Amino acid sequence: MERITARQLFEKVHERLALRWLAGLRGEARVLEPSRGRERRPSLVGYLNLIYPNRVQIIGSEELAYLDGLEARQRWDALQRIFGQRPVAVVITKDQAVPADLREAAEETETPLWISALRGHEIYTWLQYHLTRVLARAQTVHGVLMEIYSIGVLVSGEPGTGKSELALDLITRGHRLVADDAPEFSLIAPDVIDGSCPELLRDLLEVRGLGVLNVREMYGHTAVKDSKYLRLVLHLQPQEATPVDRDGMQRLTGVLGQCEILGVKLPQITIPVAPGRNLAVLAEAAVRNHMLKAKGIDPAQTFMDRQAHQMQRLPPW
Repeated sequence: MERITARQLFEKVHERLALRWLAGLRGEARVLEPSRGRERRPSLVGYLNLIYPNRVQIIGSEELAYLDGLEARQRWDALQRIFGQRPVAVVITKDQAVPADLREAAEETETPLWISALRGHEIYTWLQYHLTRVLARAQTVHGVLMEIYSIGVLVSGEPGTGKSELALDLITRGHRLVADDAPEFSLIAPDVIDGSCPELLRDLLEVRGLGVLNVREMYGHTAVKDSKYLRLVLHLQPQEATPVDRDGMQRLTGVLGQCEILGVKLPQITIPVAPGRNLAVLAEAAVRNHMLKAKGIDPAQTFMDRQAHQMQRLPPW
C-alpha cells in the first residue's frame, strides 16, 4: 500500500485498540506515508514531541499533566504547535478526560482526535507494528509462494515450466500454499521480506487442465498459510537451458545462486525441468540442503575438501 489515510487506519485498528473518534472527523482523508528521500523525522508514531512531532501523536497522562502545568499563553502556543504540524491523528490514552481546548483545536484544524482505554505503550507498540507493515516497500512477483519444511520458498520460472503442478504435488505431501501466481512481498525490515497473497487469489491455485482449485476446501485449513517470510527461491528452468552443475561448484563460487527482491539478495537454486524428473522430491531435497547449509554443513565443500586431502596423499610424480 505504502500510504494510508486516517480513516483507513482507524478502520483497521479501532477494534484492536478500542478507539473512539471524538473530534476532527473532517480530517479523515489525511494521508500517512513513509518519508523516503527526506529526513527520517518526523517518525510515524510516538508520544507528544513538540520539537520533532510524530505523524500520529500519542498523549498519555504525563503529556496531559505537562499541558495542565503550562500558563494559559504557553498552553495555547503548545496546542498551536501540536496541531499546526498537521498530524494524521492525535490519540488520548486510558480514557482520560479530554480538555475542552484540545477538542476545540482538533475540530478547528480538522485533525482526527481519537481516545482509547488502553495504555500508551500498548497503542504505540501495535500502531508501530501495523504501520511498519502497511507502509513497507512492496513488490508483486510472478511465481508460487510455499511453506516447505517451515521455510518460505518462492517457486519461480517461465510460464509452462510446471510451477503450479509442483505446488499441488507439494501440498499433497503436507506442505502449505501461501500464494499462487502473484504473491505480494513487503520489506518489513532491512533484510526481512514478508510474502502474502492478494485477497482476490487467497486459497486458490490454478493448474493447467484442472482450472482453479480451492486448496483450503480440498485439503483443509492446514494446507494454506496467510503469510511467510521469504528465505529461498527455487527457479524452474528447462533442462536444455540449464548450465551443467553436477556438484554445486558454480553456486559455491557465486556464479549462480542469487536473486534480488526489494533490494535483498536471496539464495536461488535452479532446478532443471525434464520429462520423468520428480520435481517435488527435488524441491524438498533442495530445501533440506539449504537448511543444512544454513547450519554450516555444505556437501559440495565437503567433497572439495576430501578431494584436496586425497590429492595431497598421492605420491609425487
